[in-house]
Amino acid sequence: MAQLTRTGDLTSGPLLKKIILFSLPLAASSILQLLFNAADVVVVGRFAGSTALAAVGSNGALINLLVNLFVGLSLGANVVAARCFGAKDERGVQNTVQTSVTLGLVSGVLLAFVGFFVARGLLELMSCPEDVIDLSTLYLKIYFIGMPMTMLYNFNASLLRAVGDTRRPLYCLAVSGVINVVLNLVFVILFQMSVAGVALATIISQTVSALMVTVLLMKEEGPLHLDLRHLGFHKGALVQILKIGLPAGLQSTVFSLSNVVIQSAVNSFGSTIVAGNSAAANIEGFIYTGMNAFAQAAVTFTSQNVGARRYDNLDRVMRNCLLCAVVVGIVLGGGAYLAGEGLLHFYSTDETVVAAGLARMKVICTSYFLCGIMDTLASCLRGRGYSVLPMIVSLVGSCLLRLVWIATIFQLFRSTTTLYISYPISWLLTASVHLACLLVVRHKMNNAGQPVKIAA
Repeated sequence: MAQLTRTGDLTSGPLLKKIILFSLPLAASSILQLLFNAADVVVVGRFAGSTALAAVGSNGALINLLVNLFVGLSLGANVVAARCFGAKDERGVQNTVQTSVTLGLVSGVLLAFVGFFVARGLLELMSCPEDVIDLSTLYLKIYFIGMPMTMLYNFNASLLRAVGDTRRPLYCLAVSGVINVVLNLVFVILFQMSVAGVALATIISQTVSALMVTVLLMKEEGPLHLDLRHLGFHKGALVQILKIGLPAGLQSTVFSLSNVVIQSAVNSFGSTIVAGNSAAANIEGFIYTGMNAFAQAAVTFTSQNVGARRYDNLDRVMRNCLLCAVVVGIVLGGGAYLAGEGLLHFYSTDETVVAAGLARMKVICTSYFLCGIMDTLASCLRGRGYSVLPMIVSLVGSCLLRLVWIATIFQLFRSTTTLYISYPISWLLTASVHLACLLVVRHKMNNAGQPVKIAA
């Protein structure tokens, strides 16, 4: 593995320092991706009005629902590549690279086709307000045309991160982020393209980042090198990616499904509440990415240490990642709520929209650290080879609980606060069960003297 000159050893030395250094560029990359959406929301809210703002914002939960299954597969590629790298399996790394890039392109084309043709029907099922559904449909269709490039970036970046390289994907996003902001302003202000302009700016910038990270892999030496002439599926690598990534993607889809149900309930309160909810959710996304960077670090560090047979490091990885996620969640969540009114004014000057956003942030931001705990524990399980287990726990603890909540408690006490409080309750319960499962798996692995192979 000497050829992989830009990689990092995640199995020795001061793990807390390495986790932080690994996570900071990862968090910055995620924040830049959020800035794509934030730029869309801010520009359209300021220069195209609250109706256009609601049209863009109402798509978030639906986009996540359709995309997260395949993003989970990119996580599977990360885990498999990290294990092969930790085990110094050069053939395994090479097969994972070719399979992952191919899978990214195929999944992107599939998403583009499905998203384009089912856009309006799904928005109607979500009770999208009549005054915004046409604009929402237009935004969604254009957005999904760019899915092949979005998926290509996600899969390629996951390969680089698996071997410790989180900086270069950040540089690629920084370039495309600047392009996105400039094009937003040009298309919306100069050409008066409204939601079509911000959607077009997004897919152009995502194409730039995808091509840049692909070139990086093509210029790599050694097993991480991407040769476009040899793209294709390698059965062993594909099976392992699916074993880890498919349950992870289903888990994310489960969360998104419950969010779609909640978004549908929010839509029933009208476009002003939808706009405020969208702006607040956009701000909360920055908090989430800060915490989630440590959850992603947990799965990558755990996977590489399992591959290197450094089982003594697994508990240290879990404790350090949990500590970092909780601190980030409390600091950023509390700070966002305290500064909420000023932050929301970036998205809209309408005071009723700002008030609606603050109502959501009061509940979500102050308890968001619970989500960080939940995600980190699930990542530790996934890195140890258990991916179906956290999916099942999330299915029951998040999706089922929220559906029952909306069907019962929300119907009795119909308010946005009643909707929002279902989030922290589900995070707390799901995290508790994840912890119990992790302790059982840890005990089983300790008794066996080594971690079991990929299982439920």
